[in-house]
Amino acid sequence: MRAVLVLAHTGRRDAVDAAVTVASNLHAAGLRPVMLREDLEDISVTAGDRLADIGVAVAGQDVSLSACEIGMVLGGDGSILRAAHRVRHARLPLMGINLGHVGFLAESERTQLDESVQWVIDQNYTVEERMTLDVQVWQADKHLGASWALNEASIEKASRQRMIELVIEIDGAPVSAFGCDGVVMSTPTGSTAYAFSAGGPVVWPEVQAMVMVPISAHALFARPLVIDPVSVMGVELLQRGDEHGILWCDGSRSMELPAGARVEVTRSDTPVLLARVHRTPFSQRLVDKFNLPTTGWRGPVEAVHPLPATDASQEV
Repeated sequence: MRAVLVLAHTGRRDAVDAAVTVASNLHAAGLRPVMLREDLEDISVTAGDRLADIGVAVAGQDVSLSACEIGMVLGGDGSILRAAHRVRHARLPLMGINLGHVGFLAESERTQLDESVQWVIDQNYTVEERMTLDVQVWQADKHLGASWALNEASIEKASRQRMIELVIEIDGAPVSAFGCDGVVMSTPTGSTAYAFSAGGPVVWPEVQAMVMVPISAHALFARPLVIDPVSVMGVELLQRGDEHGILWCDGSRSMELPAGARVEVTRSDTPVLLARVHRTPFSQRLVDKFNLPTTGWRGPVEAVHPLPATDASQEV
């Protein structure tokens, strides 16, 4: 029996109701809905006995994550990021149904819930890979920890009253030192998230690059940097005083950074898989999600009466 993982923001009633609907529709179509144990327990508390007759399987107990063909995520971008953290090593593609606000990572909206289920039933989707980041933290020769990110790894000041002093580095060579509120290191996927808010460039998902964006830096040169994906981005916290920092990965996983800590960020060998149905150009997604004005656009010119060929010497 085909198995589909259903993940939801269990703290939201609309997401719980959507999860019950999705599980019911999958079951009615002969597919086996699967949930993580903690999600199933939380949803059952809110939904009562509405899942009783569906026979939802428990991931890791009744069905392994690797046996699921796709994961359907009900919530906003935060829910999709959390789902990616849960299933990344299972190589499970995720289809996001946006119940939040912007929903940049989502493939459909709440009004398309039934359509989304049908896409999964019909296997009417393609799978694309999204770059992720590996993050390593050191102090001198001591390894303090490791993490990863789909959107970004951000280093931020621990105290609101004082800046942190940083040195940024690319491929082992220092680029600049300054006081700031922090620095964001992002993937193309994350370029429309925290890095965007900090003044970084929007990077098309197909572009293989990483981005480093200082946050409120007190420096003449503190511009966003677009970096080769095989490079190593480094950030060192200077030991000028005892200012600590905090490392955040995708805004949900954190680690304290003592003075003198060093963070190295590289492209990961393990991407996140997203299920896609729509072939909407990324430029159109930007317009739709950010409600950008396009009034007055006339589009590419198509010549009705082509001009006669001329000598190259006559061209201007």
